[in-house]
Amino acid sequence: MLYLSTRGHPDRKHFCEILLEGLAPDGGLYLPERYPQVEPATLERWRTVFNGGAPGGYAALAFEILSLYVDDIPAADLKSICDKTYTETVYGTPQIVPLKQLEDGFYLEALSNGPTLAFKDMAMQLLGNLFEYQLARRGEELNILGATSGDTGSAAEYAMRGKKGVRVFMLSPHGRMSPFQQAQMFSLMDDNIHNIAIEGVFDDCQDIVKNVSNDLEFKRNYKIGTVNSINWARLLAQVVYYFAGYFQATASDTQKVSFAVPSGNFGNVCAGHVARQMGLPIAQLVVATNENDVLDEFFRTGVYRVRASADTHETSSPSMDISKASNFERFVFDLVGRDGARVKALFGETLYREGRFDLGSDPVFAEAASHYGFVSGKSTHADRLATIRDTFARFGVMIDTHTADGVKVAREHHNPELPMIVLETALPIKFAETIVEALGREPERPAKFEGMESLPKRVLVMPADTAAVQAYIADHCPRA
Repeated sequence: MLYLSTRGHPDRKHFCEILLEGLAPDGGLYLPERYPQVEPATLERWRTVFNGGAPGGYAALAFEILSLYVDDIPAADLKSICDKTYTETVYGTPQIVPLKQLEDGFYLEALSNGPTLAFKDMAMQLLGNLFEYQLARRGEELNILGATSGDTGSAAEYAMRGKKGVRVFMLSPHGRMSPFQQAQMFSLMDDNIHNIAIEGVFDDCQDIVKNVSNDLEFKRNYKIGTVNSINWARLLAQVVYYFAGYFQATASDTQKVSFAVPSGNFGNVCAGHVARQMGLPIAQLVVATNENDVLDEFFRTGVYRVRASADTHETSSPSMDISKASNFERFVFDLVGRDGARVKALFGETLYREGRFDLGSDPVFAEAASHYGFVSGKSTHADRLATIRDTFARFGVMIDTHTADGVKVAREHHNPELPMIVLETALPIKFAETIVEALGREPERPAKFEGMESLPKRVLVMPADTAAVQAYIADHCPRA
């Protein structure tokens, strides 16, 4: 299995070569040359692997799926990494991602049972173990530069803390995460963890990461890698829970389901796109946005229009306060027939020059829904309050603000004849202020997080300046 750039760079690379990289040399994102096709007989076997009753069903499923994409890690080693990552001890349940039925044909898939109570743990825990394995094999070190709107940062830092040969430099928008999210990250005192709060919005943080990744000399000199969802390995890990959700919601391997996914950076739902391209019987992929509706606007009109920092709303589902969906390029690459030159023109030229591009009149735009199953919708603060109240009143289930956005939009697209699975993104405690506003009560807090907001914090506030971030990295890392 070889990987190519969405912008047409001629190089083809193996999995372990792109594992530690991030962006391709031409600024594109890596994708496999082809999506492995999963036949019904394989789905049937995987269902048995996952539901077989033995402990480790999710880890075994992860190994099966990753093996289709990873051919440069010995099978025994890859299996050991999966078994080490996905354990009941870490996730608190043998299913790892159990389904919770709200009503007939309508489910929540619990992705927030990991160490930081957010779905990002599902991929980040695997990534941490893959990084440590590959760095030890090479005898190298890696400096991870990431950007977070809330959950990626803590998931990455908890996955990488104490890992040999790894340093983490995590950028976050100053003052724009929930108090719980900030405390999770900034209270870590490990020597290999560096928190940098950028004076701006998430997109400013993400731009800095991309700028550094595109500075090939600096990237090489300081061994810069990434854990953002531009990293293919992270997105690949997320593919697994689509199959796991499907197996729990269905009894046969021909029945179709739909997934609703709260989405800001498009990584989570892009993993669903990959699963669908592999042959998982997904009817619709429902993209749920908040007031920052750049993705909803595209799927309704064909116009992809990024917003300036001043036009990016600060909302009660802050992890989706994003107006530049970095993973969206992967889907557009497939949408335009894997034409790297056209993707380069759209993302590297037109978008850079005009701040938007328009595929609305292009025949391929209709395929976003008809061929690839994408539909979308938007949720506001009033919507998520109403959805949190309704879900708690009718089902006794407390959901976080982002999951509420997913539930609201899922209901707009639910076909009663098909199961609808909403991907839960975080536990409510991470957004307690809005839960109190909606329900008049505090959400439950796991005992290990009691008093976390009062812990000492270590964070550096910096302007949105790529050169300043590079200087900080250079001061804290040896050159290669």
